[in-house]
Amino acid sequence: MQTYKIYVAGEFTSTTTKLQVNNPFNQSIIATTYLAGKEELEIAIEKGLVVEKQMKELPVFKRYALLMQIANELKKDRERLASVLSQESGKPIRYALGEIDRATQTFIIAAEETKRLPKEYFSIDWTPSGAGKEGLIKYFPIGLIAGIAPFNFPLNLAVHKIAPAIATGNPIILKPARATPLSVLELAKIIAKTDLPKGAVSILPMDRVAGNQLVTDTRFKKLSFTGSPQVGWQMKNQAGRKKVTLELGGNAGVIVSDKANIENAVSKCITGSFAYSGQVCIHVQRIYVQSGVFDKFINKMIQGTAQLKHGNPDQPETDISVMIDENNAKRVESWVNDAVKDGATVLFGGKRQGTYFEPTIITNTKPEMNVCRLEVFGPVVTVEKYDSFPEGIAAINNSEYGLQAGVFTDSSEEINYAFSNLEVGGVIHDDIPTFRVDHMPYGGVKNSGFGREGVKFAMRDMLEPKLLVKEI
Repeated sequence: MQTYKIYVAGEFTSTTTKLQVNNPFNQSIIATTYLAGKEELEIAIEKGLVVEKQMKELPVFKRYALLMQIANELKKDRERLASVLSQESGKPIRYALGEIDRATQTFIIAAEETKRLPKEYFSIDWTPSGAGKEGLIKYFPIGLIAGIAPFNFPLNLAVHKIAPAIATGNPIILKPARATPLSVLELAKIIAKTDLPKGAVSILPMDRVAGNQLVTDTRFKKLSFTGSPQVGWQMKNQAGRKKVTLELGGNAGVIVSDKANIENAVSKCITGSFAYSGQVCIHVQRIYVQSGVFDKFINKMIQGTAQLKHGNPDQPETDISVMIDENNAKRVESWVNDAVKDGATVLFGGKRQGTYFEPTIITNTKPEMNVCRLEVFGPVVTVEKYDSFPEGIAAINNSEYGLQAGVFTDSSEEINYAFSNLEVGGVIHDDIPTFRVDHMPYGGVKNSGFGREGVKFAMRDMLEPKLLVKEI
């Protein structure tokens, strides 16, 4: 069993509070690390503030080289890092490998975006008083950033905060989820080999008191949080005048038109519904199928779901494994049972064994049921029929969330209608809302978030524009 020290302002250190990390599949202890308290956080903050000027003055070629060095080291150690990530999260190894690849790509994107930092010439002489003058808008680093990452993509969602911070010349303190700190601490070992100033990056699993200071301390200029809406909006209220980005939850909808390729829609919806046991913010949770193709769709989805292989996440053939812990599996079980009591029908699955919850398909649901209304964050999908295309769009919009939606149709009229009328941050055509590449803008409306991530868009929010007006 390995012991991981935490990364405090460029130094690996231990504390008096140990944190055990368990494998969700078999509950074995796979490693021990430590929780940072106020003392360790204060060191990280003070050193982060000290290196703000150094980070700001790092030339582009140096930022590019640092980011590419990290990307290359991730790529070199891909298999081992994926194994660590799989063990701490219960994520099937095929998806863990994909996450390492995405984290690598995120650093590469950040490296490339350093070459395109925003700058704008601004014409001043639109009015007589501006004659003989010109303007330049340049963007400067805002300063120390606080990042909080969740358990479900423990590495890549942390990297979506760390890489843009480095690219824009800002120091950052990152708090990983207590359940899954190891892959980010492995990243710390890679970062420690670079020439980044000590204090530029700290990676600190924290106790609750220290974690809350990330939100309230005025020395932070920005808070970037990925997690639940309940926690996120509370943080925004406590954050004061700092910039805030919130990537929160969803109950993502899919609409399947009778003009769609049904086989393609079914195949992708199975993946989107059950990959990583549905523990994905944009996992497919609600599917609306046009009535004329409903029976065909549902029969094929049941057949395909029955072929998914359940097992140990470290096996390459495993499609679906365990949830992060038994409490979450029990919560999903209770929501499904409540839906059934209220008239819903389970077409497939619906049973729990320890931390494993079966891939589950439900129909005859009502919008007010938890499995429809809230974010289930588990391997459960509801499938209902609709008649007209606008009716299906309205059903997706009947939600307090609005992260992404998938639209399966071969009709340009329908996709244009969907794009104009869906109340979401992203519309994905002929694919599931679970689709994401790491350079696209990512975020939602309503209860799904505030602001956007995606490397370039995260970078913009870590910079402050300043105008220079001068004589020509």
